[in-house]
Amino acid sequence: MATKIVILSLMFLLALATSTEASKYQFQNLKETNMMFYMQDWETGANATATPVAGIPHKRWWILGFGTIFATDDKLTVAIERNSSEVGRAHGIYVNSALDGSDLHLLMSLVFTNKEYNGSTLEIQGADRFYQKYREVSVVSGTGIFRLARGFATLETVYLDIPNSNAIIRWNVTVFHY
Repeated sequence: MATKIVILSLMFLLALATSTEASKYQFQNLKETNMMFYMQDWETGANATATPVAGIPHKRWWILGFGTIFATDDKLTVAIERNSSEVGRAHGIYVNSALDGSDLHLLMSLVFTNKEYNGSTLEIQGADRFYQKYREVSVVSGTGIFRLARGFATLETVYLDIPNSNAIIRWNVTVFHY
């Protein structure tokens, strides 16, 4: 019995040492990518990129309405101007998930179309407390160049037109990937 315990203990220590070495190696090979772009989120006008698709019956479906769900295909640009060069699109949904209307929950794929990251994606999830100057959401995964990415994005609203539900949001993204 004592021999079995010693053998099992040695096997456990060997597995632990191997796992620790592999873990160190993995983190040493991670790349860090930082990027900044603007999300053009327009609910009104000829070129609207977001629209409410569901909400609470008999209540107004709008950005400040609890329970309102939006589908989005927002342009991601290199500069604040709507006509600046596109780096990608934000495809997904956001839901107003706070009873007082102050919080959106984002679930979206940032699909890159620019030369450097073309075809790669970052998967975003998190609470966008849009009344705060700066907010963070999680980068939970990615594809292509960003396969297995993890990280965060800091959002800052640089233009807000609540009556028309239009906004421009600056994204500063930090991702770690292989």
